[in-house]
Amino acid sequence: MGPRSEPRDEAGAGFDLIESKLTRPPLRAGIVGRETLLERALDASSTPIVSVVAPAGYGKTTFVVQWAERDPRPFAWLAVDERDDDPKTLLSYVAEALDRVEPLPHRVFDALTSPASSVPGTIAPRLASAFAAMTVPAVLVVDDVQLLHDVEGREALAVIADNVPAGSQVVLVSRSPLPLRVGRLRAEGRLLEISAEDLTLTKDEAGRLLHAADAGFVDAQLDDVYARTEGWPVGLYLAALAHRYGGSWGGVPSGLSGDDTFVAEYIRSEFLNGVSDPQRRLLMRASVLERMSAALCEAALGLPGAAQSFQELAHSNLLLVPLDHRGDWYRFHHLFRDLLLAELTRIDPGIVPVIRRRAADWYLDRGLPEEAMPYALAGEDVQRVADLTAQLWSPVYTRGQTSTLQRWFAWLADHEGLEAQPANVLNAAFLASTLGQDAPAERLLQVVEGWLDSDSDALASPWVRALALTLEAIACPHGVERMRADADEAARLFVSMGWPLASALNLQARARVLQGDDEAADEMFAEATVVGDGREPPDVVSSSFSGRAFIAIGRHEWRAASEFSRSAESLLREVGVEDSYAVVVASATRARVMQHDGDIAGARQELTVALRRRPLLSSAIPHLAVQTRLAIVHAQLGLGDSAGARTVLEEVDDILARRPRLGTLVAEAAEARALLSGVAGPSVAGASSLTTAELRVLPMLATQLSYSEIASQLYVSKNTVRSQVYSLFRKLGATTRTEAVTRSRQLALLDG
Repeated sequence: MGPRSEPRDEAGAGFDLIESKLTRPPLRAGIVGRETLLERALDASSTPIVSVVAPAGYGKTTFVVQWAERDPRPFAWLAVDERDDDPKTLLSYVAEALDRVEPLPHRVFDALTSPASSVPGTIAPRLASAFAAMTVPAVLVVDDVQLLHDVEGREALAVIADNVPAGSQVVLVSRSPLPLRVGRLRAEGRLLEISAEDLTLTKDEAGRLLHAADAGFVDAQLDDVYARTEGWPVGLYLAALAHRYGGSWGGVPSGLSGDDTFVAEYIRSEFLNGVSDPQRRLLMRASVLERMSAALCEAALGLPGAAQSFQELAHSNLLLVPLDHRGDWYRFHHLFRDLLLAELTRIDPGIVPVIRRRAADWYLDRGLPEEAMPYALAGEDVQRVADLTAQLWSPVYTRGQTSTLQRWFAWLADHEGLEAQPANVLNAAFLASTLGQDAPAERLLQVVEGWLDSDSDALASPWVRALALTLEAIACPHGVERMRADADEAARLFVSMGWPLASALNLQARARVLQGDDEAADEMFAEATVVGDGREPPDVVSSSFSGRAFIAIGRHEWRAASEFSRSAESLLREVGVEDSYAVVVASATRARVMQHDGDIAGARQELTVALRRRPLLSSAIPHLAVQTRLAIVHAQLGLGDSAGARTVLEEVDDILARRPRLGTLVAEAAEARALLSGVAGPSVAGASSLTTAELRVLPMLATQLSYSEIASQLYVSKNTVRSQVYSLFRKLGATTRTEAVTRSRQLALLDG
């Protein structure tokens, strides 16, 4: 199995790390020194940010490794892969890399391991602050940044790059443009840019590379070969390899300088045709693997003696990049792997899924399901992806890696495999509901309702049936009576399995609130706070305290309401939960109590939190969304903010239009509507009138994303985004994105 870190203590990343990703690749013999470029980098040691951006094959990583060999400072290294396209995963690796240079404060890892901590609100600022406070000058290298597409992850890297301590640097290596405000950094003199032009080999360097490759090169051939490759490093090395295996220098095509068509044809005609059949099969089959070891090759490639052949290959081929200093793990140069895999797919497509399946088996046999998942995904093994997703749901969700889970669920949905494991449908629905994603939550609810109505075999497991009933109770599509019956039956099933759950008690209590039975509801909420304490997600326990606060407010028992709302909020704060529907509920109840008690400043502060986070609480949890918004409306009216109250009450009406049978909340909404109708509002709406749609757009204005890219992220049209942005500008009194972001930060609507 791949090199792994030792189990971490409680201040660690919260999951096993792949050690080779944090290990600087060793330099291989035969590497040409880039003296001029190295001097330029070493002379710029006071420049905080270095970008190394060039297409594949220009020796970006090799150059940075050479730099690290010459620089006396420690290098914190992270080689990114596709699994790091989750902000919590990415930042966990960055934190671990820096922690190896100088121990970071525990609060950084506390935020990383909290299941609902905010990446932009807490994790990125804490990590950036810890980096800025480091006393040991160091260089943080993040390689293959082009693999990162998640907006929060890319923005977090930009935040870290803005907080480089004196004497340190951040080096970002990528095939594509970086998530940096390059124009500003250039103007401020804070950016060293190294491009493909800089990385192109000089004629002298090209000659030294060809000589070092031991390919029978003579100086008289240099001008011709250099002209044909245009100094492209990997093109020169491919030419040397091809010549070593029987090709001719004259066979190097003009234009072998990065064009995939030329390179692929050259590898096929001059290189692969020159190696022995066993070597060719080994090279092409090994290209299916992301990382290679002798043991993995032996198990996955289906070639006798693959382990020994791989070891021999590893010591003779510079296109195999070592991933550790023991010579156990390697990867192909990215371009070489892509071309070999394309060739294998062309001539023997049937072997590719077989190798991927064997690789997944190999990792599963070693108890590494997360390492097996990329092979299951790449091999489009729908059933295995479904099984692994169900298996990994709990640990990945507990770590707060919701982007990873959403990516797996989306993949399964695209491959018509989400229902292959009923637990995945339910987990995807729960996740969408708690993230305020109405549309996917509604689609998945319809699947589950179909199971319940037909008594489907998907519900054969009592646990799955209980979860299905719980989901239907949460969504309350058929009114309060059905909600209560669903919640009660789910609770009974959980108890029969020895799992009395606070979440079930919470739902039972909410159904009784909607029926006007506050006394029974209060008892159930109280029991839920005890049953769930330390055993269930803190948002469930917190919302149970908030449930008691709502009941106390209705009884005008303000002291009790204050105690319960404080308990709800402090519980979330203690465990670092920020991005959760429970935060909206707790802040709304606190704001209502503080407004009643005359704590105007405190009420405004709590209202800001509730208003800002309320997109997380949507019609996917309609009863809680309406009850919480009505508390916000009353607090706003008590503070004289009728415009803000009117916006929030419109959201209540929208939710009730979707879910009209919400019991006592229907009358409470009518009372709030009547109360608001007698209040004159301001002619111009302010920041408190931002809608949930506008609040979803707002954080993206602080990024470099265009309106089209924002629209793609939010699954809406560009015109919708433009309309929402203009409305934002009007309400914030801004005329540009920069002004809107600055004003939002002043109002605590954005972190910064």
